[in-house]
Amino acid sequence: MFDYAALTAISAVVREGSFERAAAVLGLTPSAVSQRVRGFEERLGSVLVIRGQPCRLTELGTMLCRHFDCVKVLESDLATRLAWQDKEAALPATVKIAVNADSITTWFAHAMMAFSRQEPAITLDISIDDEQCTAERLRSGDVMAAVTASSDPVPWCRTVSLGSMSYVACASPSLMATCFPKGVTAEALRNAPYLRFDRSDLFQAQWAETVYGVTLGAPACWIRSSRAFLDLCLYGLGWALHPLPLVEQYLKTGDLVEFSPGHRPSVPLFWSVPRLYGSALNRLSQNVQRVAADWLEAAG
Repeated sequence: MFDYAALTAISAVVREGSFERAAAVLGLTPSAVSQRVRGFEERLGSVLVIRGQPCRLTELGTMLCRHFDCVKVLESDLATRLAWQDKEAALPATVKIAVNADSITTWFAHAMMAFSRQEPAITLDISIDDEQCTAERLRSGDVMAAVTASSDPVPWCRTVSLGSMSYVACASPSLMATCFPKGVTAEALRNAPYLRFDRSDLFQAQWAETVYGVTLGAPACWIRSSRAFLDLCLYGLGWALHPLPLVEQYLKTGDLVEFSPGHRPSVPLFWSVPRLYGSALNRLSQNVQRVAADWLEAAG
């Protein structure tokens, strides 16, 4: 049933975005790639690739490419053990990972670098999502591993605690002078502009309710980028909660002012990865846990 030549073509088409770019990667003509994909679709009686700019997978195509990614990772592991190289392999094995934005901006990139030096033949495909949502990406099979805030084990995965990320509520000196001339009070906080990462980000509102008992108004800005989120806070557009490793230097230099040093919330983070995969994912897990131990607070 599994035509791996066709799956290689399908994976390349979606990975590269078009039949032409997939053909260049595979060393084939666009016509040959199209024939492989269309022939497999005809045998299955179902469309696998939605043609467009870029090309996308159907639900069945997603399931088949998910299987293909797993096979490629296992093959890469086996090839390493046998000291064998498939000179005809055009696509590297790909490990898909879901990571929250604050982790990728602070510590997770270091784990990626260490793993890539050990496994140069494996490509990491990183999806950025809220830490509350990454576990669902893992449960649905969209990714092979995830950094998540959920300790609930996915049945086929091993879940380990990484530690906790501490957050700091802060603002620029200019915003402090404008909106908090008498210090941070409930009334001042209620009327002050603040930032939200996206529609699912309730962190600032929950913190304000817990610490000051106030309900915030409309945010000054929605910005789905951890770096831009910090930059806009530094520029004085609004206040926000930021991961401590990201803003510690700015607090020391006075470029950011902390609202309430005694109220630093922390978010526990966990690493979930399939139990059955071999040495490559084991090395990835080791790097993730080692780097997290250097950056995060130890679990209580």
